[in-house]
Amino acid sequence: MTAAELERLAADLGLDVVGAAPAAPYEETERHIRERRARGLFADMRFTMAQPEVSCHPERLFEGARTVVSAALCYYEPGPSLAAGEARLSRYTWRDAYAELRRSLDTLGRRLGGRYRVLVDENDHVDREGAVRAGVAFYGKNTMAITRSFGSWVVLGTLVTSAEIERTPPLELDCGSCRLCIDAGPTGALDEPGTLDSTKCLSYWTQAPAPIPDEYRADLGDSVYGCDICQDVCPWNTGTEKRRRGVEVPEDATPTVSLREWLERDGRELVADLDRLYVPRKDPRWLRRNALVAAGNAGGPELLPVVARYADDGDPVLRDAARWARAGMGEP
Repeated sequence: MTAAELERLAADLGLDVVGAAPAAPYEETERHIRERRARGLFADMRFTMAQPEVSCHPERLFEGARTVVSAALCYYEPGPSLAAGEARLSRYTWRDAYAELRRSLDTLGRRLGGRYRVLVDENDHVDREGAVRAGVAFYGKNTMAITRSFGSWVVLGTLVTSAEIERTPPLELDCGSCRLCIDAGPTGALDEPGTLDSTKCLSYWTQAPAPIPDEYRADLGDSVYGCDICQDVCPWNTGTEKRRRGVEVPEDATPTVSLREWLERDGRELVADLDRLYVPRKDPRWLRRNALVAAGNAGGPELLPVVARYADDGDPVLRDAARWARAGMGEP
């Protein structure tokens, strides 16, 4: 199959960017993972970093693997203003774009024929490296995979197939001298361009099974999950809203959440409704911790009673976050 034929087929399936490269080892990526893990830059995250001997070797995923097809699906949607008592979610979590991408890649695999495996948001493949090799994206200084047309507002997925497909040339693009993402980061997580220190990353701390360090809580502002700072300032992301004009926003998209609901709702129901999010051990206490910090940063007096109830909670993580929040809301 030629690259042009692949592109036409992918467009019929609703994929925004697609490319192909031979199934071969990601030797440099594997070396980077091992070096950065030794430096402690991944904190306690595992994901694709846990087993680079697997995630960096698409040629080993099944016998006869010949081609890595990388695909990107743009998830950008304009966000509303916050109402009183609301907080923000990172844009990629507003809807389950991964599920849509997974379905499209499975259909693509069946149409190509032969053996295939779909990998979307899985630990067995480093999707960003696949995207860079297949000409779908290039690495930004913020470590994101940046596409030509949609910037980094994309979710990535991979189809490893036994079909032989013409290689797509890599993008000859980079960030040049721009360092907006580095300068905008409030914690210094990107001080080494192209390398993320997860121990300083705000997005990491909203998903970590541990108390959020005091020095990072104010920087989270009104966010309860993830962080888009390094994407919001990226020039490659400018204009995505114009290129997405006419794309219908899904009815189930949820860009904002109610802090009161996160603090009062049954925990199991809360986690179940947000199953597209990574929540450690599906424990609602980590979502409540985030809501308490956001309340301390941006909550109004109407939230004080519910925050105060957590100030004597039996859970030390929630108790600490609630007392910090009360102080931020002007309560002793």
